[in-house]
Amino acid sequence: MIRKKAFVAALAATTVIAAAGMASAAASGAFSTAQAGDAAAAHQPQRGPKNVIFFLGDGMGTQEITAARYYQGVRNKLNVDRARYTGFDTTWSVKPAAKAPYLPDYDPDSASTGSSWATGRKTIDERISQGPSNADNVPGTNYQTVLELAQKRGLKVGDVSTAEITDATPAVLASHMSLRGCQGPADMANCPKETKAAGGLGSIAEQEVDHKVDVLLGGGRTRFEQQITGGPFAGKTVVDQAKAKGIQYVTDAAGLKSVKGDKPVLGLFNSSNMSLEWSGPTAALGKGNTAQSCKENQRPANEPSLADMTSKAISLLENKKGFFLQVEGASIDKQDHATNACGQIGETVNFDKAVGVALDYQKTHPDTLIVVTADHSHTSQIVGEDASGTGLPTGYSTNLTTKDGQTLTLTYGTAGFGGDGKAPVASGPSQQHTGAVVPVWANGPGADAVLGTNDHTHLFDVLQGE
Repeated sequence: MIRKKAFVAALAATTVIAAAGMASAAASGAFSTAQAGDAAAAHQPQRGPKNVIFFLGDGMGTQEITAARYYQGVRNKLNVDRARYTGFDTTWSVKPAAKAPYLPDYDPDSASTGSSWATGRKTIDERISQGPSNADNVPGTNYQTVLELAQKRGLKVGDVSTAEITDATPAVLASHMSLRGCQGPADMANCPKETKAAGGLGSIAEQEVDHKVDVLLGGGRTRFEQQITGGPFAGKTVVDQAKAKGIQYVTDAAGLKSVKGDKPVLGLFNSSNMSLEWSGPTAALGKGNTAQSCKENQRPANEPSLADMTSKAISLLENKKGFFLQVEGASIDKQDHATNACGQIGETVNFDKAVGVALDYQKTHPDTLIVVTADHSHTSQIVGEDASGTGLPTGYSTNLTTKDGQTLTLTYGTAGFGGDGKAPVASGPSQQHTGAVVPVWANGPGADAVLGTNDHTHLFDVLQGE
């Protein structure tokens, strides 16, 4: 199949490690007789998708999605459970080196994994759609992204996130950078060769505007309010640059609701990451707090929900030729880092609501492919709530009362405790990612391609409908 050949070729271009093993694993997924029948039918010749909607739950490994499912009540299915096909992806990145073969890094960050699915090629941590090199601050080769290819085919494109829209996941689609932190013109100290003043493409914010993405929605307003240091817009802000290019600019939920689709849209709804949906008890060492429920509906009314942004993005992007849209639930990861169980679960639940918006749209637009996954796994673990004595968790624990009236205990044990999930952790180290495979769900034309165990680079072909 074209997909499999492209997948193996993409891996070979950046590393020779385990290519054959992965190709074998991709063919070995076990599924039911009913699913086998569906898969056989799906493998018959068919047209590729007209529209592609890709959902990325940052840090949403199997434990994180299960925690959200259990908290809501074990008999209440999530929207991702409506997807016909499910598989798993490996997410490893590579370590810096002068040339291939590049050795594997089993516990990746969102920049390298995002680059994997966005470009079909492996790279080192911190890198944004740019090939590996022998050091973090030495730029590599820019890799073409699935969004850039969609634009070349004449499709409309959208990029939506609850993080700063210049953060790693949204950045990998419409920018190329050696370090993910070089988000705005004033953040380029560690990327001096890539500034516009030095003849480079400029910061991530500048590049996203230069790409003229049709719909760009999220947080990170501060990055776009920074002054540009080189090129035709030197001395002006990135917002000024966007307006000069004919891009509509909105800053709140009301503005987004009223915006029209005749011109590209830039919506920045928070100076940093967007506000959390839920709040709750703080994690503590050992057994943790007395079980209590999360406080829901905490997001300020002037910030649109991820579901609202998804719905509006779809309506703005709809056209006869088709569109590509990426939607990220970013703070699942950020709250996992901060041992904030309610923040993490609330972001997962509301990410799942956005998935529901797309699946409902697909009912009347069956030529739409929907793919849902995570960029990497994370630290939270569901453990027994009745542990005592030497059986107590050694990490930080939170006890929640679920909607089934039972205690759900989550523990975090890959680092210390602290932080608010938005700024770098101040009172202690941030919890680490983990290297486990991540789930992948898919529905629509070509969805069966996610079956089995694949690598994240495989999604690059899937998202192009190949």
